[in-house]
Amino acid sequence: MQTPPRTELPLIAKSSSGCGCCSTNGFESPASTAQGVEYGVEGLTCGSCADRVERAVRDVDGVGSATVVLVPGGVSRLVVTGPAGPSAVRDAVASAGYSLTNNR
Repeated sequence: MQTPPRTELPLIAKSSSGCGCCSTNGFESPASTAQGVEYGVEGLTCGSCADRVERAVRDVDGVGSATVVLVPGGVSRLVVTGPAGPSAVRDAVASAGYSLTNNR
């Protein structure tokens, strides 16, 4: 059995907006919106971790939306909209098993 030929794909240079394997064209970073408060979250390693934090924060009264921009092994970004206070967000993140760094 013969393997079909592979299609050569061009390499994309890494940039601060994403890795070389993921296209970020057309993606608007949550930090670029005028609404919301941005927090740093430590300890997230995968999409499941990010989902867990987002769900926990969305359950807080006064949270309109919660979005995590995952940075595995680094400080991920959590953008929260709505009138919920920082202590409520911090408690929700802690209840999910993670911790906030200083507000960004």
